[in-house]
Amino acid sequence: MKITTWNVNGYRAVMNKKALDWVDEFEPDVLCLQEIKVKTEQLSDELRDRVGYTSAWNSAERPGYSGTAVFYKPQPVSVQAGLGYEEFDNEGRVLRLQYSDFFLYNIYFPNGGEGNRRVPYKLAFYEKLLEICRDHHKAGENVIITGDFNTAHNEIDIARPKENEKNTGFLREERDWIDKYLEKDFTDAYRELYPDKVEYTWWSMRLNARPRNVGWRLDYFLVSKPFMERVKDVVVHGEIMGSDHCPVTLYLK
Repeated sequence: MKITTWNVNGYRAVMNKKALDWVDEFEPDVLCLQEIKVKTEQLSDELRDRVGYTSAWNSAERPGYSGTAVFYKPQPVSVQAGLGYEEFDNEGRVLRLQYSDFFLYNIYFPNGGEGNRRVPYKLAFYEKLLEICRDHHKAGENVIITGDFNTAHNEIDIARPKENEKNTGFLREERDWIDKYLEKDFTDAYRELYPDKVEYTWWSMRLNARPRNVGWRLDYFLVSKPFMERVKDVVVHGEIMGSDHCPVTLYLK
């Protein structure tokens, strides 16, 4: 099973660039998209549908902002939009697919915002999600969390760590929340498999950052520790263009 995550930075923009054409050849079983920036009523059937896939959408109330979508082949037991808490659900940040042996969360985590003003909201989001996941684990359920975490966990995950210590995405209090997930029975699947590998999944659109590979690893698969035995590989598709992020794929046995 192949599960691919990608922050597309505008679904219509990436479709107009034909940047999703690679999906037809790669054929992930589940494609998780973040920052779609569109409501489904703004899309034609041609733009909304993909042959061979069923789709689910969770758009933000605010036009042209945030939002998530999932295209899937294996039919889930259920699909849920949001976390179930109003304060976190009006920005379309979460889609949850329940399969027989795991729950898949596709998430566009909040950004800390200009001047770090939304950092408290971001950290509260992290906290609420972890509470929900702890309930899953108490019930003996496995969880995969994927998407744009908007946080680079450690210095190996960012090209310029010292320069960004006071910037959202690399603040100590943001990074501490990734630690808390790992302390609560999650594994960063990529880093578990590749402890010393340096790859990034996001590059600023300024100053020619991507060709110079001055990037951040922001897109993750956090997997319940017991479920790691099912993980075969995690691949960063740095060659795929069309967004300021690149796709990442989790391979399950």
